[in-house]
Amino acid sequence: MPSEDQRAELIARVANLEENNVLDLVKQRLANGEDPLAIVEECQEGMRQVGLRYEQGEYYLAGLIMAGEIFREVTELVQPLLEHRIKQQSSGRVLLGTVQGDIHDMGKNMLTMLLSCYGFTVIDLGVDVAPSEFAKRAIEDKPDIVGLSALLISAHETIRETVTLLHNESNRTGAKFSIIIGGGQINDQVRAATGADYYGEDAMAGVRLCQRLMTAGK
Repeated sequence: MPSEDQRAELIARVANLEENNVLDLVKQRLANGEDPLAIVEECQEGMRQVGLRYEQGEYYLAGLIMAGEIFREVTELVQPLLEHRIKQQSSGRVLLGTVQGDIHDMGKNMLTMLLSCYGFTVIDLGVDVAPSEFAKRAIEDKPDIVGLSALLISAHETIRETVTLLHNESNRTGAKFSIIIGGGQINDQVRAATGADYYGEDAMAGVRLCQRLMTAGK
């Protein structure tokens, strides 16, 4: 089990965008038999701090892109161990996309990588996805879960429109899927206002939510 100093060091190095140091630390800790999930969660906390620094003007877009690349490399290191751990567990199909009017994708990409680590089949529609495209693909691809991502507050109305269309298509065709939403400004109030079934506070929470939904058979 890592010490608090080890946890703090990994979080800080991710937050400081120290790519090589992050990867060296992760490799060392995996070699020592540490929990890969704990490592991912620490890296996600570092990513959260990167996001805060971006909001405060300390980092620019290049910093966000660099952080996303570091996180991708970390997931590549831990994925084989996580896949071995969960190979007997049930997974499912998740349809993901950033809603129309929003082109932010860092959170969506993190969730995509993590879900893949946990054995889910992920269909990523990309960014600026129209409500009609979500509805069309929800019928064609038969996902267990449809995930809508948005960072901009202005995109919340599009979330509502998309959720409404998804519900209509579900009622019309009999297709069964849960609708989850996530993003920087998403909370339970937004979930209720848009009609979504669930929301995730961050990428790891989104993974746990998807696992619970599959276990419950929803």
